[in-house]
Amino acid sequence: MFKIIERKQLSENVVKNVIHAPDIAVRRKAGQFVILMINEKGERIPLTIVDTDSKAGTLTIIYQVVGKTTTALADLKEGDYILNVLGPLGHATEISNFGTAVCVGGGVGVGVIYPIAKALREAGCNVVSIIGARTKALLILEEETRRVSHKLTVCTDDGTYGFHGFVSAVLQQMIDAGEKIDRVYAIGPVPMMRVLANLTRPHKIKTIVSLNPIMVDGTGMCGACRVSVAGKTRFTCVDGPEFDGHEVDFGLLMTRLQMYTEQEKQALEKCRGERNG
Repeated sequence: MFKIIERKQLSENVVKNVIHAPDIAVRRKAGQFVILMINEKGERIPLTIVDTDSKAGTLTIIYQVVGKTTTALADLKEGDYILNVLGPLGHATEISNFGTAVCVGGGVGVGVIYPIAKALREAGCNVVSIIGARTKALLILEEETRRVSHKLTVCTDDGTYGFHGFVSAVLQQMIDAGEKIDRVYAIGPVPMMRVLANLTRPHKIKTIVSLNPIMVDGTGMCGACRVSVAGKTRFTCVDGPEFDGHEVDFGLLMTRLQMYTEQEKQALEKCRGERNG
């Protein structure tokens, strides 16, 4: 059993949990994730580890409330327990002094890009971060990302805060201005990552993306999280979650993500009915 130490509502549908998990906290590295199961009847879902405190023995997760399990997770309060938390899983981000690293995060993806930006800065990189959301109220981790970045640009699609436009437009401006970019990390909605990968490809700027396909066991046995990278089938849980964005078949990824949309909708409606009934 894993105790929820802190619960914080970051925006309308985004929640932060700090969980006591000392064995995971001491081993986790940037880019890795956990799979959790709320109770014996619950499903297993993967969530990125946003941060850890090895002394306190805690890990931090941030998630968007979109389905049955995240709804149930968001209902838990400080002091409540989660049945199982498995991790750290996946390969850690390759961290080195690459020079200038541009870290681009969109939506909840900012929670994934933040620990990577932090690790890159500690490794000596010049960290330029670009984060965005649809509107100001949905922005997360702005100040945390600012602290680990040498430069931060905040974007909103509707112009309610910061740069009015998509994160891709800011990266395009950097490229057009001839700014030195040694590596790009792009994490967020699949369409955003695809746009950014297409943007950097002609300039041969290595671009790393973190993928979020349907995942079940997290050990490479079920095959649910398979993706196509450089024409080969890879399993995100054991081969990823990070891949070269120029080699990912984003079209196939988007198709697979939509496979159970109707069933997910029905499960969420049933969950809400039970909760309100």
